[in-house]
Amino acid sequence: MAIMRLCPNSYLSVTHKITGLQNNLKLFHFTPRPPPLFSSIFTHSVADNDAVTSQVEVSSSNPSTKHNDPPFSGLDETMTGFLFGKKKATEVAHAVWKNVVRKGDLVVDATCGNGYDTLAMLRLIADDSRRGRVFAMDLQKDALESTSSLLDRSLTADERGLVELYAMCHTKMEDLVPKGAAVRLVAFNLGYLPGGDKKIKTESETTLLALEAAKRMLARGGLISILAYVGHSGGREEFEKVELFAAELAADNWVCSKLQMLNRPSAPVLVLISKK
Repeated sequence: MAIMRLCPNSYLSVTHKITGLQNNLKLFHFTPRPPPLFSSIFTHSVADNDAVTSQVEVSSSNPSTKHNDPPFSGLDETMTGFLFGKKKATEVAHAVWKNVVRKGDLVVDATCGNGYDTLAMLRLIADDSRRGRVFAMDLQKDALESTSSLLDRSLTADERGLVELYAMCHTKMEDLVPKGAAVRLVAFNLGYLPGGDKKIKTESETTLLALEAAKRMLARGGLISILAYVGHSGGREEFEKVELFAAELAADNWVCSKLQMLNRPSAPVLVLISKK
């Protein structure tokens, strides 16, 4: 920004000096602010010059969405907290979901566990139309009972009716969703049930089959969210298979990213796969 000096011996008139100072102040006032940190990270894909537009389309097509809200609004604080060790990867995932899922959408919790992801999804899809559904599944009876108990304590009867729980493997998720229906979000929380038997956990082979199913069901602008735990036996191998699955998706149709702590090798890794 240019700075005009006011010198006693200047040949400029007082009027000219004031006008120049006003112009300089205008230049300073209208200098554009830099974009938010998290928005700038997510507006670029793996491929050069490949901008993410699906989330903008999701917002603009929803009458109840505030049109003046930027895409990925509300993520800055959560992402900054994650970068400085104040927020968990789970919180980042939930914040991303809020910018993808709309009221009345169909979503899938592929590994419901203790039900916290299921509850978060319900909050995003529930409205008076009662069109939305959360299809949640788990192989373990303890997980389903824990999820059901959490939902019963947290939801009204109408809200509870929007969640369907199934004792089944996530590879069969396509059997649950109505034929031809598009799913906005499929979430995986890999590993074992917190507080449960650590010998019972997700496996690479079935997880990859479930990811293929999720890919076939996903709507344009939708998201596959995977939280991979690498600290337990088999966890790192499973994550590497997930990472390879994402890396091999065509950049013309998919945007894939991961959030990983470099100096905490056992910290969970968040993988996000967005369909353009």
